[in-house]
Amino acid sequence: EVQLQASGGGMVQAGGSLRLSCATSGFSFDDFAIGWFRQAPGKEREGISYISSGTHRTYYADSVKGRFRMSTDKAKNTMYLQMDNLTPEDTAVYYCAATDTAWGTFMHYDYDYWGQGTLVTVSS
Repeated sequence: EVQLQASGGGMVQAGGSLRLSCATSGFSFDDFAIGWFRQAPGKEREGISYISSGTHRTYYADSVKGRFRMSTDKAKNTMYLQMDNLTPEDTAVYYCAATDTAWGTFMHYDYDYWGQGTLVTVSS
């Protein structure tokens, strides 16, 4: 059974940093594409980073490029999202996701498995 569990959210001041973790089970990072998404109040779920298992490349949305970094630890079956230089516009519920395909996308409907979400609040 594929499972994901996100953690690490919290409240931080603008300019600060947080690292989100997503513990996974039931699949391999070598076989599934994985991604991080976020959803702010009243907005659609936004894809912010993903890793395609086919290429092992990491992709970032323009909104987070240069500030966020996605990584994985295969030994721990855990994926991470390091978030630096946070702004109030980054306030959202953050989700990790996975799909049984080699190619990831920024589209939430392309992912079949989701973590429960963790809230990040950035104050000005």
